[in-house]
Amino acid sequence: MRKRVIFKNQALPYLLLAPQIAITAVFFFWPAGQAVWQSLLREDAFGLNVEFVGLENFADVLSDPFYLNAVRNTVVFSVSVTALSMSVALGLAVLADRQIRAATVYKTLLIWPYAIAPAVAAVLWLFIFHPSFGLFSQALRGLGIPWDYKLNGTHAMILVVLASAWKQVSYNFIFFLAGLQSIPKSVIEAAAIDGAGETRRFWTIVFPLLSPTTFFLLVVNLVYAFFDTFGVIHALTQGGPGKATETLIYKVYADGVQNLNFGASSAQSVILMAAVILLTMVQFRYVERKVHY
Repeated sequence: MRKRVIFKNQALPYLLLAPQIAITAVFFFWPAGQAVWQSLLREDAFGLNVEFVGLENFADVLSDPFYLNAVRNTVVFSVSVTALSMSVALGLAVLADRQIRAATVYKTLLIWPYAIAPAVAAVLWLFIFHPSFGLFSQALRGLGIPWDYKLNGTHAMILVVLASAWKQVSYNFIFFLAGLQSIPKSVIEAAAIDGAGETRRFWTIVFPLLSPTTFFLLVVNLVYAFFDTFGVIHALTQGGPGKATETLIYKVYADGVQNLNFGASSAQSVILMAAVILLTMVQFRYVERKVHY
């Protein structure tokens, strides 16, 4: 029987929650409210002429072909980054969970990339894939394959996906490894005694028991692909070539900071926030049904 914690002072729980509530209000609710209000306005670059236009900014954004192109780019980019980073991390976690020599060293080295800033990670990949001096591009050129992410939109999308996924592999690896180590070895050994092969044991026992971890990482990785990949895209391609890698978060920056269209930029940020919230709700409503706790 679990004991319930009872506070003698009724104000104490609220005092303990106050710092987190204050941080959330200042850094989330207040900026979100400002974005919603600014999305209903049309103003010049200096904020001298402000006009209330209602939902006109949203109508203009949703009818903009460049915005629809950014939506397509975001879908392709987010799905690719999430699938690649999670699958690679799961494979590495399975290998690291085995009894091998210097396993601690391997685990430490696999965790390190998560400490690298997105812009720095982009520069590292730039030295590998740069069309002039990149090692990978030179190897492809030797095989007769022209590689130039500055001119080819497909090459640019591949590059930002690889760089963004590499940055997130370490985070996923930590949780997958913790999930694997929490699975009772006796269950796996019993399946092995019954004659189940290694592949069958993984898909029928290990992976279903990892479903809570997988679901959590699915939500986190999609949010990461939507928001936290701005630095990688900005450092590598700046949304180009020809807006081939311009995602929704980068278009918010381009319209607001570069083009000084604050109303459209705010409307896009509100749509993006609503889309991510809706996507997360759908995942919790339908995907979580297949999670076995």
